Parts: sequence; structure tokens; C-alpha cells
Amino acid sequence: MIGQTIANALITSAFYALVAVGLTLVFGVMKIVNFAHGEFYMLGAYAIYVLYARNSWPYFAALVMGIVLVGILGAVTERIIFRPLRGQLIPGFIASIGLVFILQVAVGRLWGVGKMKRVPAPYKGEVVRVGGVSVDVQRIMVFVGAIVLIAILILFLNRTRIGRALRASAQDATAAALQGISVNRASAIAMLIGCAMAGAAGALMAPVMSVYPYMGGMVIWMAFVIVIIGGQGNLKGAILASALFGFLDTILTTVFDSTISNLLITVFLLVFLAIRPQGLLGHAE
Repeated sequence: MIGQTIANALITSAFYALVAVGLTLVFGVMKIVNFAHGEFYMLGAYAIYVLYARNSWPYFAALVMGIVLVGILGAVTERIIFRPLRGQLIPGFIASIGLVFILQVAVGRLWGVGKMKRVPAPYKGEVVRVGGVSVDVQRIMVFVGAIVLIAILILFLNRTRIGRALRASAQDATAAALQGISVNRASAIAMLIGCAMAGAAGALMAPVMSVYPYMGGMVIWMAFVIVIIGGQGNLKGAILASALFGFLDTILTTVFDSTISNLLITVFLLVFLAIRPQGLLGHAE
């Protein structure tokens, strides 16, 4: 029982981290609260549904293409919608809410609203058993995929010139601009990467859960909680908070149910913010 709970918590933590790092990267660089981040997660799931389930693409080819397409769409929305509002929290938040409705309605019109879509798992029925712990292969893919993508992102931010430019823009956009860094370019790249991460999470989870236009609402609340607890714009804090809440959510859901779990997590968030409003590791790094 304990081993199974730990395994489930690790997978949940990795999934939360994959969604949250994209959201915190966008906030850190652009100072925009992107409430539509959950819809980019939803688009990643629909990419797998359309390419893999309906058009018989190989699963991994559909996965890569879905990540690329969602990332490009994120960059387009940055240029058209968010760039004029960069640094303006309330207008940016309102614009992102509008984007939520646009994407939900567009997907609903294209593929329907009422009936949930199912994506067949590429390794259907295959389960890995170690001791008394059983985990299906698709969930292991979610865990491994999340860890690999987050590791690549960390290396990119720390080892490449563009990555260091993104970090500089997150710390102080004005100082970065004085050093010759294009803030517009940094914002576009941050939005592309952040949305691609959300799309990757949706694509990896599509064979595990139902796909429908409003599925982004299931993850955006937890992603916001993680970003706030970790420290606004702090990538390491988001990863640490994802691990914390992955275990907390799994344990509470196992002991109680999902409704009670969400309630207790919300209470924890309020108490934590009252004690440490700057988050676990502070603000953007």
C-alpha cells in the first residue's frame, strides 16, 4: 500500500511539474498570469487524439508534432495577444481568460463538446510490477517524459546563451534590455517553451484520461497553487512545490477523496501564504 502510494505520488508530482514549469517560466519572463495555460494542455491532448487516434500516426511522432504545434501556437498568441500587455497583471489575466473561451469554443466546434474522446494507449494492458507495486506502462511514460523534458529545460536555461537571456529577462527586464537582450524575443521564446511543456503534459496524459474541451480546468488550479507556493517565476521552487503537492494530493485522495483533497490543499495554500507570501524559494531567479 505504501509503495503503491509512493509510486502514484511520484508520477503525479512529475506531471504537475511539467505543467507548472511552463506556467512559471511565462510568468517569470513576461509577468503575465496566463490563465489559458490549461487550454494549451488540452490542445496537446487533442493533438494526440487527432494525429494518433484518428489518423494513425505513430504515437511518438504524434507526441513530438503535438508539442511543436502547441509551442508554435503559444508563440503566436504571445505576439498577437500578450506582447502589448507584458508586465500588466490584470489586463494580461483578463486577456488570458478571453483566450480560454476562444480555444474551448474552437475545439468544441471542431470536435464536439458532449462526448469525451478516448485515445488508445500505445501499450494497452502492459503493467510493470515490482514487489507489490503495479504501474501501467503509459503512466511510466508520463513520469519519464516529464523528467526528461524538465531536465532538458534546465540544461537549456543554464547552459545556452538564449537560456541565460531568458533568466536575465526574468530577473530584471530593464537591465537585460540594457545589455542588448531582446525582451520581445525572450517573451516569445518563453511562451513557446511554456506552452510546449503544457502541450507535452496533455499529450502524455491523453491515453490515461478522457479528452474534452474543458479538461484544462482540471490542472490549471493546481498549477497556479504550485507556482504561488514555489515562488512566482522561480523554476526550482515550482519543481519543489510540485513534489510536495504531488505527494500531498495522492495521500489525501487515497485517504479521503478528490473533493476533500482539493479543499484541504486550498486551506494549506491560504495558511502558507499567510506565513510565507514570497513562496518557498522567493521570486523569479
